[in-house]
Amino acid sequence: MKKTVPRKKARRSIRTMLMLWGFLFSIVPLCFVAGYSLNKYEEAVDNELVQRLKGNAREFITLVQDYDTYLETRANRYRNDTSLVYYLSTNAVSQAKASAQQSLRNTYVTEMSLFNSEGLLIASLDPHASAPDAAAVGGDIYLSDSYRETLVNKGQLKVAAPATDSLDLISMVRLNSKTGRTAGFVEEIIRLGPDFLAKSKARFGFEIMIFDPTGKLVAGSHPDFKLHDPGLFKNVATGEEGFFEIPIREDTYGFIVSPVKWGDTQFVVGLGASKKATNQIKKNINMTFLSVIGFVIFCLVAGIWFAVRLAVKPLNDLIEALQTMDQRDEAIEIPVKSDNEIGALTESFNEMARRTRAARNELNGKVRETEAAYSELKETQTRLVHSAKMASVGQLVAGVAHELNNPIGFIYSNMSHLRDYTSKLFSLIEISEKKPSDLQKAKEEVDFAYIQTDLPRLIQSCEDGARRTRDIVLGLRNFSRLEEAKVKRVQVQEGIENTLRLLSGELKGRVTVHADLKPTPEIMCYASELNQVFMNILSNAAQAIDGEGDIWISTDHQPGSGRIEIKIRDSGKGIKPADLEKIFDPFFTTKTVGEGTGLGLSISYGIVQKHGGDIAVKSEVGKGTEFTIVLPIEGPQANEQAKVKKSVIPDRPS
Repeated sequence: MKKTVPRKKARRSIRTMLMLWGFLFSIVPLCFVAGYSLNKYEEAVDNELVQRLKGNAREFITLVQDYDTYLETRANRYRNDTSLVYYLSTNAVSQAKASAQQSLRNTYVTEMSLFNSEGLLIASLDPHASAPDAAAVGGDIYLSDSYRETLVNKGQLKVAAPATDSLDLISMVRLNSKTGRTAGFVEEIIRLGPDFLAKSKARFGFEIMIFDPTGKLVAGSHPDFKLHDPGLFKNVATGEEGFFEIPIREDTYGFIVSPVKWGDTQFVVGLGASKKATNQIKKNINMTFLSVIGFVIFCLVAGIWFAVRLAVKPLNDLIEALQTMDQRDEAIEIPVKSDNEIGALTESFNEMARRTRAARNELNGKVRETEAAYSELKETQTRLVHSAKMASVGQLVAGVAHELNNPIGFIYSNMSHLRDYTSKLFSLIEISEKKPSDLQKAKEEVDFAYIQTDLPRLIQSCEDGARRTRDIVLGLRNFSRLEEAKVKRVQVQEGIENTLRLLSGELKGRVTVHADLKPTPEIMCYASELNQVFMNILSNAAQAIDGEGDIWISTDHQPGSGRIEIKIRDSGKGIKPADLEKIFDPFFTTKTVGEGTGLGLSISYGIVQKHGGDIAVKSEVGKGTEFTIVLPIEGPQANEQAKVKKSVIPDRPS
């Protein structure tokens, strides 16, 4: 029964891609045009409001200019009024007030003041008062020195000065007598206050704000203007035309600011109009525009979806057929429903399905043959690896046996002397118990003095032999570490020393070992497998040395690198460059037949790679060979730590 394979889904759907492209090239541009059009319309509405306010600003400035012309005309009249000049020069206050009062009928002037030649205020007239004395002056009030100096030099002065909830447009003129002396001064004020602002608002249909040159609000046509942050007006009332918006209760007003010149001074006027009507119009147009755009987008989406469905459905049929090909024994054929590119693709698929079925049947036969060959190869490989291990074990056992033979031999040879000495001592004990008088003679006969001297040496010799035997057995156990089948932390120096101890019989008297084992951190490893690597490399180094020679071993660690380095170098005959490239290949050896299997270094390479490390070799013929082993401190990868150790014949290193 065939196993059902789950259907694979495409990482990217053609339908989704076509829909996205449709959106990108149709709906996105449409939305962009719609947004751009709405934005431009809003800008046009705001520009229309700005242009209207600019026109109103020009009308306001013209009104101020008319006031300037009006006060200039009145100033000329006062200069030519000989009666008023005479009354001021003679300090005839009552007559001067009466003469000036006649000029205040039907005037725009809000307040008029008369000063004598010394600059003393002698009368203050209100055009709206019921009688001339209604604005009588109390106390002595003089013109400021700066005003008086300007009037003496120029004859006339115009200034704009802020007052309570208003701005005063002031015009002052100097009156001269016939002799050219100063007869007095006349001051007239047109006050731009609440009444003026209310009338202007009714006349022009817009809100008005008046600022002093520093941007401070001094008068406004709406009471809510004073509720806003003064800093807002300081930022916009710069003396240049600009546009800004402020909320007033439930409405939004658009304002422009314009500078207005009055004499040698300047003030700023802000004119604004409600945007409620224009906002409502914009809202209606936006709703209409968005409704049309929404309908167009709906039609586009529906059209794109329908077109994509027609194009993608045949492809889905092909995908489904491809995913079920390996679940059927017969070739799959899809009906050809069109004569376009999709139909040609379907015909090609049917032809491919027939050829694939034939190729699959042929491939299945080859796979069965390959599996059989692989099974045989794997069995052969297992036997070869076991053979290599047994050869290494045999070599190790021969060395250990040779090392054990010496201490055991002299222990055995000492046993006969110990037995003889013991027998003689027992006879002396019997004589001392039975015939104490013959004891001295008996001591001389058995040479008791020599026994007393030689017996401790025999015992010491046996102890040395036993200790040597124990050390060899302990070194063999530490080397094999049969009890350590799992990864654990060990000192690499300990494994090297144990390996050298086991090879001492092969090295002793012929090879001098120079060990520079610097302290390194403990590493996570399979200790017995690393010992096998050291044994293979050191044994090969010893065999590469003809006669006497040297082996150098060193360990090193760079702090922070996370790795340790082990170098083993010999003074042997070296390796040819052509052979050096194949040194780690399985079954490659330069030894004669029967001396080696060619698996030692290949197995060593696999063990180092298994630990996540690296092994490299460099050699020169006649000068020796050097192996460099680099091992990570944290040992094998996590998925390797849980595996039971097993020997592997690795591929040739790249």
